[in-house]
Amino acid sequence: MPGSPLSTTSVSRTPGQVWRRTRGLLLAALLLVAAGITYAAVGSGGEHGRLDPRSPDPYGSRAVAELLKDRGVTVDVVTTLGEATDAAGPDTTLLVAGPNVLTDYQRHVLRGAVGDASGRTVLVAPGRVSVGTLAPGVSAELPGRAGPHPPRCDLPAARSAGTVETGGLRYRTDARDAVSCYPVDGYPTYLVLPEHASGDTVLLGSPDLLYNDRLDQQGNASLALQTLGSRPHLVWYLPSLTDPSATAGPGGQENGEGGGDGGTTAGESGFVDLIPSGWLWGTLQLAFAAVLAAIWRARRLGPLVTERLPVAVRASESTEGRARLYRKANARDRAAATLRSATRNRLAPLVGVSPRDAQSPGALLPAVSARLDASDTDAVALLFGPAPADDAALVLLTDQLDALEREVRTS
Repeated sequence: MPGSPLSTTSVSRTPGQVWRRTRGLLLAALLLVAAGITYAAVGSGGEHGRLDPRSPDPYGSRAVAELLKDRGVTVDVVTTLGEATDAAGPDTTLLVAGPNVLTDYQRHVLRGAVGDASGRTVLVAPGRVSVGTLAPGVSAELPGRAGPHPPRCDLPAARSAGTVETGGLRYRTDARDAVSCYPVDGYPTYLVLPEHASGDTVLLGSPDLLYNDRLDQQGNASLALQTLGSRPHLVWYLPSLTDPSATAGPGGQENGEGGGDGGTTAGESGFVDLIPSGWLWGTLQLAFAAVLAAIWRARRLGPLVTERLPVAVRASESTEGRARLYRKANARDRAAATLRSATRNRLAPLVGVSPRDAQSPGALLPAVSARLDASDTDAVALLFGPAPADDAALVLLTDQLDALEREVRTS
């Protein structure tokens, strides 16, 4: 407005108002962060991943590791390919807990190291992506039903263990000297492949018998101890994504920097390949359903349609409602501007000013002043003055505008 000083509008929040409105959210966020930090601190002490021999969790393998130590078998945990291959030897059992997460380069290096070591290699649930390299001549079939199964083979360890909870992946091989045990639907879930000299490779179709909460069921403990305790030293290989060899190709070169024509990274083996097919189909179905829902609920474009209001709202109620909103927001400037604008619109036809010039001081003020008697009425301050400083000033302004309009009407 002309002559009004620049100031912060009434809708701007003061620091106190902002603090009162946001302190609840800030307190909730602070409590959430504190709870998360506390939970992480409490739970970070002894938790490890699946098949970790240091983990007492239900899906850890600390129980079998402790039993092996009681029988004089040393258990070492390694997380890099270099540590695993360096430890391979005739007196060592190398357990590979996650053969499917190894890169093609890592699998070839690991196979070359253990193939000549004359020790035992135990592969836990190797799938189609890894079994061809780590166990040549073997192919993986679809998982079979899990549960207690008899050995049905002449392997002494399996016969003494008896019924064991097996299942999971099944394997097929044409090797004549292979020992196939615990078949499910015609294919073994426990396969022993003798290597040259005194070494062998054992394929477990499922890691269930190594879990803490399953070790005491059926003959799981017996078979696990005989499988992992045949040598005095056990190396438990837990592949890690931080292993430098995970990004190395042939010759130790980094992939993407001249790695040759055979090395692939874990990313090339495919993150999608590690997801069960059922999850992929489920995700596609959910995406299709989301698209259909979006089409169903989308706004239809067309001509505007006049809708009847459910109730009739009186003008006085609308005025009172807006007035309460102005008062709650301390919007005296907007209330005063609305009152002055309405007064100018009503005065314009009374003094012969066109409606489009009603808001122009140059056109309206001379016409209004000509209709007023010689008095102390300041039309400029009333119609185009600054915003009132408080509620009392706003009420006074309202009364003065009413008096001005009555004077113009009766002149």
